[in-house]
Amino acid sequence: MVYGDLQFIDIIIFAGVAAFLIYRLRNVLGKRAGFQKKDLGKDGDLIKGLKTTQKPPPSLKENELKFATAYENLPDFDHKNFIEGAKFAFETIVNAFNSGDKKTLKTLLTKNVLTSFEKAIDESKNNASFQFYSLVIGGVEDVVINKNIIYITLKIASEQFKDNDESSIIKKQDIWTFQKEIGSKTPIWLLSST
Repeated sequence: MVYGDLQFIDIIIFAGVAAFLIYRLRNVLGKRAGFQKKDLGKDGDLIKGLKTTQKPPPSLKENELKFATAYENLPDFDHKNFIEGAKFAFETIVNAFNSGDKKTLKTLLTKNVLTSFEKAIDESKNNASFQFYSLVIGGVEDVVINKNIIYITLKIASEQFKDNDESSIIKKQDIWTFQKEIGSKTPIWLLSST
């Protein structure tokens, strides 16, 4: 019966190891499941820890109502993807402008805006030493259609600093309008107004 006793001991050891691993995984991964209210700031719509002192953006429901025109006219439109793309475009455009990268700007701006950006670069009004600290979309100002082109205007709050010196943070408020031709297969929205 020695052999049977060893199998029983092996089972107890494996059960103990499994219980220990489950306990450790639970401690490491946590007990939370999905969205919990304690993640929200006092206004209920801004996650704590953002590096900004700006007023929180309008509620998602208010922005969704403003995006109704885009949803009605663009079959593949998703406001969350648009907002993320706008943040990326804003940072890319400002960094390209600051570094004098006209090639990158040409792919993201309408002809009129590109002309004004190129003129500013040629007049040395750009500054390559500025870097982003934070960026928040403050809200959707407007969504309109004119001559088969849809325009979405956003309020953008950014903080930038110079020469890696975070004590030199400058807060900026911008109103940017992005445009796209209705029916266009390209996912790229062009900056048409600042």
